[in-house]
Amino acid sequence: MPNFRIVDKLQKMDEDIQRSQLKYHSKRVLVCKEFTFDAAHHLHDYEGKCKNLHGHTYRAVLGLSGYTDERGLMIDFGDIKDIWKQKIEIYLDHHYINETLPPMNTTAENIVVWIYEKLNEAMRDEQRYNGARVEFIRLYETPTSYAEARREWMEFE
Repeated sequence: MPNFRIVDKLQKMDEDIQRSQLKYHSKRVLVCKEFTFDAAHHLHDYEGKCKNLHGHTYRAVLGLSGYTDERGLMIDFGDIKDIWKQKIEIYLDHHYINETLPPMNTTAENIVVWIYEKLNEAMRDEQRYNGARVEFIRLYETPTSYAEARREWMEFE
């Protein structure tokens, strides 16, 4: 078992660490954040249980990449949360998404692309992140079933 100790002194900026040392590298990094939302929907032109109104607790995993700033941060997790809450979740959480999303069959495959497009649009509007781009969105409809949208598929197909 490793020895536990309380630090004697917290590092102080410009004393124990210099601002020029905060940024460790200049490589692209991937940052991910997960969210859950509850929504009701039903599928059109589908023979099976999902043609009936029902709900899910969805889990969305957002993957963003970019370069770190002078502090060593690519994007603050709180900023991702703000974008999610203000631009995306308002259409999803505790809604009948057949009404709140654009006209579409509300399959996981369609919803994940819509989330990708909304996040991508928000990131383009936010010019303060160095080379930031949406790499993927993974949308779990159940704990074991998901659909995914990836940047290379969205931009080149």
